[in-house]
Amino acid sequence: MTNSVDRRTQAAQKRRRLAAAAARVLHEQGVERTTLADIAREAGVPAGNVYYYFKTKDELVRAALGEHRDRLDELTAGLDRLPAPRDRLKALVETWVAERETTARLGCPTGTLAAELGKRADGTAAAEAGAVLRRLLDWTAAQFRAWGVSDPEGHALTLVSAHQGMSALTHALRDPSVTTREATRLLRWLDSLPAGPGVSP
Repeated sequence: MTNSVDRRTQAAQKRRRLAAAAARVLHEQGVERTTLADIAREAGVPAGNVYYYFKTKDELVRAALGEHRDRLDELTAGLDRLPAPRDRLKALVETWVAERETTARLGCPTGTLAAELGKRADGTAAAEAGAVLRRLLDWTAAQFRAWGVSDPEGHALTLVSAHQGMSALTHALRDPSVTTREATRLLRWLDSLPAGPGVSP
């Protein structure tokens, strides 16, 4: 029984390692240029073993999207520990600034993957990428709602759209300062927004 549990644990760990490797390699190379062998090499797993966990590259793409979702959930869980909605939103913007060098080289991990997958005839994976961005939109809207700002969904769309736009330009121009400058504007914008009556910012 113990051996069986150990094997399941090891299998789950290897599967997670492959998913994490897929997220990294797909971000660096894109879907079309990435092979299962690339991901196996990054994960330190024999290439032939990959098929035991993932039958196709598309399954690994979906696993990578699961990694993006989990990372987003970890990020927002950490931000949720901050006392006020405005603080959480400003801290979110600061995380984008912290990632500006990587963004300049590779773009936004989820955004670039969503754009690439969106060109495929089969939109299943693209929809899953969109669901990760929707998760960020929903969390952001919840912060604006708790803040008491009018039209929280509209404000969330403005903030997340600004992130995707500055990420695309930062990557296209290979210029991290684009993110720094635009993030400064976003922080000033957040500071300028009034809270609703009786609501702490």
